Amino acid sequence: MESIYLDYNCFQRGFDDSRQIKIHLEALACQEVFAKAESKEVKLAWSFMHEDENSLCPFIERKIEVLRLSALCESRISPRDDIRTVAKDFQQKVLLSSKDSLHLSCAHHAGCTVFLTCDEELIRRAKRLNLPMRIMNPVDYVRGVEKNESAST
Repeated sequence: MESIYLDYNCFQRGFDDSRQIKIHLEALACQEVFAKAESKEVKLAWSFMHEDENSLCPFIERKIEVLRLSALCESRISPRDDIRTVAKDFQQKVLLSSKDSLHLSCAHHAGCTVFLTCDEELIRRAKRLNLPMRIMNPVDYVRGVEKNESAST
């Protein structure tokens, strides 16, 4: 079973302006990933970074929805010194922000096979780290999963 770490923007995507086709597709793709987690087809990870970012969200309805979605996450990642150390290394190697590098380090620490984000710059930079996980946009992930499912039937 695939283990997926979603960047915090994936939890928030459903609240963004869906009149923009890219955002609409990403919101649908994130919704599909959550549905797959609900039906136990994939395993999701939740970290202290998600908690931190959600606590800073100024919109109560968004906070509540993200907390509801967090219940789908089977894996929980607590703060650790080794996660911070690896994050600093990622930050220096490919110039990631501290938040992005911590999310990526959490996913790496948890042994996730997939890291999903709506941030194209993060995808581009993180791929240069050559980590043993696929780093991609949720739309690309869902497209790939659907291709694999139709090929196996």
